[in-house]
Order: sequence, then C-alpha cells, then structure tokens
Amino acid sequence: MKNKPIIFTLLLSTSLLALKGQTLDDARSWYLEGRYAEALPVLQKAHAEDSTDAALNQWLGVSLLKTGRILEAEKHLTYADEKRIPEATLYLGELYSKLYRFDDAEQAFEKYQRAHRRNKEALAKLDRFREEAAQLQRRALRTEDVQVIDSLVLPKNEFLSAYHLSQSSGSLLPINTFFSDRPAGNETLYLNERGDKVYYSKESDQSGHDLFTMDKLIDRFGNEQKLPDNINGEGDQAYPFVMSDGLTLYYASTGQQSLGGYDLFVTRYNLRSDSYLTPSQLNMPFNSPFNDYMMAIDEEKGIGWFATDRFQPEGFVCIYTFLPNPQVTMVESDDQTYIYRRARIASIADTWREGVDYSSLLTTARQRTTKEPAAASEFRFIINDEKIYHRLEDFTNSRARSQFSQALELQKQLELLERALKENRDRIAAGGEASRSLTTRILEQERESEILHQQIERLKKEARNEEIRNLTD
Repeated sequence: MKNKPIIFTLLLSTSLLALKGQTLDDARSWYLEGRYAEALPVLQKAHAEDSTDAALNQWLGVSLLKTGRILEAEKHLTYADEKRIPEATLYLGELYSKLYRFDDAEQAFEKYQRAHRRNKEALAKLDRFREEAAQLQRRALRTEDVQVIDSLVLPKNEFLSAYHLSQSSGSLLPINTFFSDRPAGNETLYLNERGDKVYYSKESDQSGHDLFTMDKLIDRFGNEQKLPDNINGEGDQAYPFVMSDGLTLYYASTGQQSLGGYDLFVTRYNLRSDSYLTPSQLNMPFNSPFNDYMMAIDEEKGIGWFATDRFQPEGFVCIYTFLPNPQVTMVESDDQTYIYRRARIASIADTWREGVDYSSLLTTARQRTTKEPAAASEFRFIINDEKIYHRLEDFTNSRARSQFSQALELQKQLELLERALKENRDRIAAGGEASRSLTTRILEQERESEILHQQIERLKKEARNEEIRNLTD
C-alpha cells in the first residue's frame, strides 16, 4: 500500500548534515513525504558511516518498518528510543503490535503519551496508532483454527514452484508467459481446468490494478471483462484463483481495509443475481500486517497454499501448506500468548492435532501432477439428424462454440452442487435433527440447481441454433 506522508520535526546533528550534504537532505525529504523505499539506501549508507546518531537510527528504523523489514527495524528504533527520541517510541509501539507483542506496544504508547501529555496533535496521532494496534489485537484473538503442515521459503520470483495443483484445479502461471508484452515479475494468472477462461490483474485507467477475465474464442483469448466494482475497489487487486466450482474466487487486495500490504479475500458468484457477493476478508493466520497473497485450494488433494512475506528477508516469501477447513472454527484458549502465536504462525507444529500423522498429506501436497491431454471424445452433443459433436473443435461457429463451452462449465458446477445437495439431504435423512441453517442451505441449493439447469439448457439450445444457421448459410 502507499504509505501516507508523516510530518514531524526531527533533530539531526550538524556534523552529520555537513558530512552528507544534499544527499542526506534528499533522504530526509523523501522520509517526510512517506517515500521510505527511496530514502532507505541513502539512510543505510549514512548509518554505516555513523551508527551512533540517534535521529538517523530513528529515520532508518521507521523506513525499514514501513517497507516490511520489521525485524531489522527493531534494533534501530530501540537505540533511538533509548536516546530519548520520542517519535522512535511511537513507532516502536507500532513495531511491537506487528510482532503481536501487544503488551509491549501499549507500554511504548504510554511512554510516548507521558512525553507529549500537553501536545494535542501528538496525542491525536497516538490515538490513531493505538486504534490500529487494537484492531490487530482484535483480529489476532479471532484466529482461525487451521492446520499448517508445511512451510517453504523461496525467492519471490520462484514462489509458484511450491504450488502443485491437480489437473482439476486449473493452473497458476506467471503472467508474462501468457501475455508476452508483460514484464517478468511476481504477477500471476489463473487458467481454468478446461483451458478456456483466464483471470488476471492489470493496471486500470480508473484505479490501480484490477481483476479481469477473458474467454477462449477460436484460436485466441478475447472478450475481456473487468470484474465488478465490489471486487475492484480501492487499492490493487491481484493473484486470483477460482475453485473448481467455477464460482468461488480468492484474490489479494491492498484496499478494502487491508491490515497491511496485500490481504486475502474471498467472494462467490451468485447465479440468481448474476453478480458476485460482497468479498469477505480472511481471518488470521491467513492475513497479517504484511503482504499475504496467492491463496489456492486443491479440492482433489484436500490441500491449500498461500504466500506471505511476513518476517522474511527482502526478496523472499514463505509459502504455507495447510488443510482447508470444511467450516470456519476459531482457536479457543485462555492463553492469549498461545493465540497470538497461532495468528503469527510462530510454529507450524502449534497448529497440529494431537496424535495426527500428516506425513501422507504432506506427500500428497508435494506431489507434482502431470496435465493429461483431453480425451478424444469429450461429450456427445446432437446438432441435427446428421451431425453429433464430441469436441469443441467440431463447432464451425465461434459463438456456438463459446456458448456450448459455457454450458459445459455450468454443467460441472451443477454436478458439484448436486453432490453437496445430496450430502445435505442424506444428513437429514439419517435421522439427525435438521438445523434451520441446514434446511435453509438445502432450499438455496435447490434454487441454484434449478437456475443452473435453465441456464445450461438455454445455452445448449442457442449453441445448436447458432451452429445450424452457420451450417446452412
């Protein structure tokens, strides 16, 4: 996220200014404008020549903190705090809150408050810092009980190598391998199982980076569409992944009240309203005050992955492998320190169930899958008394091909929906008391099933008529 400008007065030793001249003045200006990444290398160079200047340590510590290098920042802010630089005390409180050390954060805030007890502007600023720390603490205390079975630290430009998706889950690709005009980087693109629909991020005229989709036409992709505004809000949207139901979308956003950097969100396409539901922000430990992104869940394997740069060296990320929960449950404990450890993923062993052996799941998660070629006959679709099609390539009309492809995608969604509907009906038939929520869900699934049936039949009819017109022209 873009850092907001922070304006306050800093005292810098005259000798250091004389030594560094305009170069250090530039760094000071960038710092005051919130351009921490630009100021950082100059400040590091200056610190290497004079590590005892308290104000310089304050500048350097804040710049490291704001660029995500939080563990490096602590020693510089601690040094400046010990040298009685009040602003260092305030940012040390912010740093402690991002390490989930909330008691230490409050002690730092109290120290800053005592030093500025008659300064209304400073106290108003302190209130903002306290509210951010309190929000983090509230979120940490609502940490999801998820089992993390593996972690792997990789360079950012190699992080997709940790995602071993089954064929049924589609593919994650570096975006420059699909769009030749995009530079190499960390951006990704999702390609569905059938290979006829992609989701990706690109810079938008109206805002930052937004999410778009394209469909496969004859021999190329086209019909680019921007996803709705409730997904593409403020900030940047990127790293999309769609579940095998074709409806559930995970993505990362720097807006939408992100805790810091990218946060993970999920939404679902509503067939009845032909729109996406309001996105939901995932709980900790999936999200944190750092960059968290690229959530992918392989239903066939029963495995999920997500990436984060929390507490990682510059240029590296950690990819966590976890077991997706059938329903969200929270960590319950009277020991807040334990809950904070779970929020931070201080140890993946903390998340394991007692007596459970995860070795076979770990083997499954690491197993590389080979994409198999499509079968010679993919379906049986009667066009007329003379023609029966078995592959999308059989269609001679691009619009008919696209319509039938959409029908096939909806058919897959319908099969998944009817499987879930049967499971819910079986639960009631087994003799257990039906809860109101389960009954409501069954009714919703029945309505969704009927809508899907109608949409599939409409698309097939339109595809058949379009193809027949093309054949007779």
